[in-house]
Amino acid sequence: MSANKPRLPLAVSIGEPAGIGAEIIAKAWLQRREKELPPFYVVGDPAFVRNRLDRLGLATPLVVATPETACDVFADALPVFDLGHPVEDRPGELSGVTAAATIASIEMAVRHIRGGLAAGIVTAPIQKSNLYAAGFKFPGHTEFLGELARRLWPDTPHEPIMMLAGPELATVPVTVHIALRDVPKTLTGEMIVKAGRIVDREMKTKFGIARPRLAVAGVNPHAGEEGAMGHEDMEIVAPAVSELRAEGVDARGPLPSDTLFHAAARKTYDVVLAMYHDQALIPVKTIAFDETVNVTLGLPFVRTSPDHGTALDIAGQGVADPSSLIAAFRMAGRMAAIGATA
Repeated sequence: MSANKPRLPLAVSIGEPAGIGAEIIAKAWLQRREKELPPFYVVGDPAFVRNRLDRLGLATPLVVATPETACDVFADALPVFDLGHPVEDRPGELSGVTAAATIASIEMAVRHIRGGLAAGIVTAPIQKSNLYAAGFKFPGHTEFLGELARRLWPDTPHEPIMMLAGPELATVPVTVHIALRDVPKTLTGEMIVKAGRIVDREMKTKFGIARPRLAVAGVNPHAGEEGAMGHEDMEIVAPAVSELRAEGVDARGPLPSDTLFHAAARKTYDVVLAMYHDQALIPVKTIAFDETVNVTLGLPFVRTSPDHGTALDIAGQGVADPSSLIAAFRMAGRMAAIGATA
């Protein structure tokens, strides 16, 4: 079995119907041979997908399929599992009516994984504001997937954290969607240790790295310069790194972030634990914006996603770039194949 080919197909959720999800999925399928993509199927409304592809003039044959038949038909047609939630094709026009279909698509894909029918989930972008208006109570995909893991895998640890990964760099933000001014008072050693444990475990089981090397970034310029530029690195980050090392994790830090991301430095580690959102996302997106993938670690299943939004402003115009989604399919395929043989 190829390292890029899991035994089961990947399920791809349809995302926000008003966005570019259906378009980039179809464009990815059209490049399936060139990019050596693992088999996948869409969880959504076949009529909606067909209408969007016809609107765009994409010559993509489509077939209604089940997870069990997806691999057999994938070479010749884009498989779509009929979710039973009809959706109108209105690119760029948000509607609360579509929120239920978006949520149901994610949940059904995860249920397929739990039932042994799918190797993992690749999620197309969602419009969170549209879901909130319909009563969605989670900050985003990651938290919702964590709740599904709690429900469907009650006896398995589920501690979802976000990793951004490109061809040359992978980063994990310890704090995520909070204001920069709140980072020092929010960050704790326990948070760093927890993230380090999860990353160490997941890099072994889902990426096949026997001894992952973790570079832990400092919070302050020059990693605090021994307290001259803040005490967080001495009092929070350094003790957390020591605790991880005592547990056998190959972690180093706190390291100055201004010298952490150049080419020579990147050869010395496998993943960076960053202390805040932009410290993690700016370098990985700068190095490989179109090939960066959002990976959720800490779940009992594989989940990847393109690292961009719904692009409502260009939906239905045929100009959306599928590169990040293609990278997400390739990474999910590798992770699923490694996990199946671990």
